[in-house]
Amino acid sequence: PAPPPKNTKVDVTQPLANFSDPCHNCTHVLASHTTHLKSLQEEEVNRLLGMVVDVENIFMSMHREEDPDTKKVYYYLFKLLRKCIVDMTKPTIEGPLGQPPFERPSIAKAITNFVLYKFSHAAAREWTTMYDLAKMLLHCLNHWNFETPSARRQTVSAEEISAYKVNYTRWLVFCHVPVFCDSLPHFETTLVFGRTLLRAVFRSVRRQLMDKCHSERDRMPPEKRVLVLTHFPKFLQLVEEEIYMANSPIWDPEFKQAPPQHLQALPDSKGSPVVRRAGQFEKLSVPPNDKDTFTTVTLTPGVRKRGSRADGSTPSDKVRGGQDGSVRSPDVKRRKLEGEANEDFCHEKVVEIIASISDNQQSSSASTATVFQENLLRRPRDEVAKQEEGVSTIEFFLVGNSLTKRVTKQTMLWLIGLQNVFSHQLPKMPMEYISRLVFDCEHKTLALIKDKQPIGGICFRVYPTQGFTEIVFCAVSSHVQVRGYGTHLMNHLKDYHINIGIHHFLTFADENAIGYFRKQGFSKDIKLNKSVYQGYIKDYEGAMLMHCHLNARIVYTEFISVVRKQKEIIKRLVDQHKQEAHKPHPGLTCFREGLKVIPIESIPGIRETGWKPSARNTRVSKVSEESADPDTLMKTFKVVLNSIKNHSVAWPFQKPVDRKEVPDYYDHIKYPMDLKTMSERLKAGYYTTRRLFTADMTRIFTNCRTYNSPNTEYCMCANTLEKYFQTKMRELGLWDK
Repeated sequence: PAPPPKNTKVDVTQPLANFSDPCHNCTHVLASHTTHLKSLQEEEVNRLLGMVVDVENIFMSMHREEDPDTKKVYYYLFKLLRKCIVDMTKPTIEGPLGQPPFERPSIAKAITNFVLYKFSHAAAREWTTMYDLAKMLLHCLNHWNFETPSARRQTVSAEEISAYKVNYTRWLVFCHVPVFCDSLPHFETTLVFGRTLLRAVFRSVRRQLMDKCHSERDRMPPEKRVLVLTHFPKFLQLVEEEIYMANSPIWDPEFKQAPPQHLQALPDSKGSPVVRRAGQFEKLSVPPNDKDTFTTVTLTPGVRKRGSRADGSTPSDKVRGGQDGSVRSPDVKRRKLEGEANEDFCHEKVVEIIASISDNQQSSSASTATVFQENLLRRPRDEVAKQEEGVSTIEFFLVGNSLTKRVTKQTMLWLIGLQNVFSHQLPKMPMEYISRLVFDCEHKTLALIKDKQPIGGICFRVYPTQGFTEIVFCAVSSHVQVRGYGTHLMNHLKDYHINIGIHHFLTFADENAIGYFRKQGFSKDIKLNKSVYQGYIKDYEGAMLMHCHLNARIVYTEFISVVRKQKEIIKRLVDQHKQEAHKPHPGLTCFREGLKVIPIESIPGIRETGWKPSARNTRVSKVSEESADPDTLMKTFKVVLNSIKNHSVAWPFQKPVDRKEVPDYYDHIKYPMDLKTMSERLKAGYYTTRRLFTADMTRIFTNCRTYNSPNTEYCMCANTLEKYFQTKMRELGLWDK
């Protein structure tokens, strides 16, 4: 539906109302209905008037709309804005729709990955062409009017219609209507939606897009005609193949691809026309690691990509995963500044320890026992299972029945075997009930296969529109229990669900299974709103509902080994620190020369023990860190903050980074900070100590250096401003470094 036309003409035949005129409903003068608005500021009154205009626009759109589903959405927004006007509040969309972004990675991120994946080897000219076509496609998707669910009912299944209806409603509320209703927050379609919506609409959008291009070919300039009619159809065909491919790497949340050579050389050629500017669709010069940029070193399970996981759309898929458990090279993280407050050990020591651990792993056949010096009774629960998977003694497959695709004989035999495993291990469950769910097309089972026979599995059902998965059955044959199969099976299931964007598990566990599920991270403390799962999940008498929230930053099949590596690194760092702290130093001779008092920091070796000087209170302002007078401390911080804001190089840090201009900024920076936010915190009385104030200011500079290359203008501004900040703090006696 198109937005209502904005009529700027005034009907001069109808006189404008005055406050002295009577109300048409109650005959009181109009002024009596506006007394509560007299105390409001002009800005707030203008905001309320804008909402009134938006109510009128939605009302007109609702009456012109013929589709019943769309009309319901308009009516909901109409009532919401009217209520907000009466209550004088800002409109917020709540309920089962959720909040943007709805999927990760986003469409914009996936198209960026596609360009890098397909054309990173291409010449500069071809790369620029494909890059422009990608921006053109994203622009079209951001301004496209998608077809209504009712128009698709004859061509797709009921389940697909249900999922599309949810996404269509989200698109209306968060992307389409806010274009002509300024009171509602507006989001770009390609930044908040992902694979589900793009799969649903791409073929239709592609067909209509090419029809429109051909119909307007005569009005295009020659160079654009070649781009649109020759290159664009081929580009869309390649994109379509990746969108509907089961395991395309462009949808991998951990996707990393080196940019083309001509882009990698950009820092040495500042005049290049392809340098990224604000407003372009994605950041192409991807840093080595896009997570946890606020730490110094990260330990991850190595080079395995989640993109190699099975996809639930096929009846039978193998679940694969790397088993090396290697420690990622520490150069994927940026070093902390040497002068940073919490730097308790140098980066080089960590590098040496990681290298030492890697050497031990390579030189020992029992690497786990060598590195961690753990006895067999304390080894990881899933160690045996991981070793057997590494040599293909056991395998994991995602299997399920299907009415639309041919199911192989092997899959059916495994489903029958899984039915027998569940019925033997869960004797209280009726056989008919187990059979009905295992062979139901809506349910999938992650099967543990050994010697070509299923010895365990987890039967589950995904509710993509609700954002959770229900675990129905979970069992491992009794003769192979206590080998870590159950833990490794659940870890594979977690990794699979993170890959498809589902981060919540729900299950009803009986008294015999509660212990197992607790070990796997489940809790009876349900974090989901009851309205999300009520009416969807199956209820069982005498069982406890348990919930598990998955962390998308964890690869669960490698989680235990990674944590143990981290534990070993910390242990060795502590041991080295102790050795350095116990180093003997010569005695003090200054007292023989007549001195009675010396500064503590001048004692040899005192700093190596971890001692740090307290805030000095000897400068001009005499302000201590824990000031007895909070107002004095606040005034001091205000002086510093204002001087920073007024500095000539402070312009990049004045306000938060715009998500529309830099779409991937908040994927890399987990704790953003800016001078506007600091001003608001200062007014609210947040900065009660020097430490809080310094931490936020320092975060501005470290975030800038994390996201931008060292020789960019932004980093130069950050370095200059940081030195100025430290100088101001020293002048006021608030800097002790």
